[in-house]
Amino acid sequence: MNRLFGRGKPKEPPPNLTDCISNVDSRGESIEKKISKLDQELLKYKDQMKKMRDGPSKNMLKQRALRVLKQKKQYESQLEGLRQQSFNMEQANFTTQTLKDTKITVDAMKVGLKDMKKEFKNINIDQIEDLQDDMSDMMEQASEIQDALGRTYGLPDDIDESDLDAELEALGDDLLQDEDTSYLDEVSAPAAPDTIPGEKDGSKTQDGIQVDEFGLPVLAKN
Repeated sequence: MNRLFGRGKPKEPPPNLTDCISNVDSRGESIEKKISKLDQELLKYKDQMKKMRDGPSKNMLKQRALRVLKQKKQYESQLEGLRQQSFNMEQANFTTQTLKDTKITVDAMKVGLKDMKKEFKNINIDQIEDLQDDMSDMMEQASEIQDALGRTYGLPDDIDESDLDAELEALGDDLLQDEDTSYLDEVSAPAAPDTIPGEKDGSKTQDGIQVDEFGLPVLAKN
C-alpha cells in the first residue's frame, strides 16, 4: 500500500514565537556585521580622498564611496525593520506567557479553594466553642483551687482593721525612737581627776569636784 499511494509527509510542528524571535535576531546580527565592514571600507575611502588632489581619480573613488554608503543605508533600514519585528514578537510572546501563567495561577487557586472547602467540612465550630467554654471553666476552677490552698489559718476574725492601722503607725514611731541616740548627749561624764590615786583627801578635779584618794567623787555628808 505504501508503494502504491506513498507515505504522507510527517506533519511539522507549528512555528512558535520563540523560534521566530531567535531567527530574526540571527538575521539582524548578520546585517550588523555587514554594516561594520562597510563602515571600515568608507573610512578607507575617506582617508584616500584626503590624500588625493581633485581630479578624475578622486571623483571615481568618491563614486565608490557613495555606492558603499547607499548599501550601508539599505542595510540599516533592514536592520531597523528586523529589530521592530523582534520587539513586536517579544511583546506578543510576553503577553502569551503572562496569560498562561495567569491560567495556571487561577487553576491553582481553584484547587486550593476546593481543598479548603473539603478541610472546612472536617471542622465543627460548635465543638470549638464548647472546647473554649470547657477551658474557661477549668481555668476558673484552677484559680479557686489556688485561692483555697493559699488560705490562712489561726488568725482571729474579730480584729478591727482600724486598730491594725493604728498599731502599724505606732510601730513606725517606736522604731524611729529606738534609732534616736540624742538622749546620750544629755548625760555628761565627769571630768577626769587631776590627781593621782592614793594622794590625800581633798583633791579636786579640774571642774572643782571633790574626789577621794581613788579619784572618785566624794558624796556629801548629811
